[in-house]
Amino acid sequence: DLYRKERCVLDIYYPQTDKGFATLVWFHGGGLEKGNKKIVEGFRRQGFAVVAVNYRLFPKCKCPDYIDDAAMAVAWVYENIERYGGIKEQVYVSGHSAGGYLALMVALAKEYAERYGLDADKIAKYYPISGQTVTHYTIRKERGLPDGIPVIDEFAPMTHAGRGGSPIVLITGDRTLEMLARYEENAHLQALLKNFGHDSVLYEMQGFNHSKVVAPASSLISNDIRKLWKEYSKTVR
Repeated sequence: DLYRKERCVLDIYYPQTDKGFATLVWFHGGGLEKGNKKIVEGFRRQGFAVVAVNYRLFPKCKCPDYIDDAAMAVAWVYENIERYGGIKEQVYVSGHSAGGYLALMVALAKEYAERYGLDADKIAKYYPISGQTVTHYTIRKERGLPDGIPVIDEFAPMTHAGRGGSPIVLITGDRTLEMLARYEENAHLQALLKNFGHDSVLYEMQGFNHSKVVAPASSLISNDIRKLWKEYSKTVR
């Protein structure tokens, strides 16, 4: 399909080094209806690669096409990053808003990654920022459901809690400044993950709203990836 060929592209920003590097796959936000791939400034010159991904958007496509595209991109990066000098065991996944939702669906609804030959649990860590953990509001809109009323079905990350998997770092803006119930949704998911023994943590970036949270979140994520890369490098020497 022409639209898939047009949208399913990615940019790879990587360090020139012969020592290998970690890689962060990044999904942009935009409500699954708009937005484009870009390298977030906070991830530049951090010593790891960033792969910025585009995916198909509503209304030109319907659910679960964008989830499928996200899983395909992560699988492609995992299988191909070593061609650029990266280490596949050090692939991380993040995204903001709709991108955070996609990161969560790849992490928890593992069948999407499996379609592309990837075990989602092989990803080192997931860092969804301000992602919906109930069924995304655009998916509800597709079905003509009322705005603001949560739905939890197979397209809700929450539904897939309990399968175990890679560590998940949930990040949101200030609960008083975020989008409707965004912090609370993430707190609910974190409670479920904790109950099932899934390695997870939730950070609330106080004083930051939905759009501004990317800056402090990118700093937190960059620091964590650099720390984990350092630990990994010690084990493989």
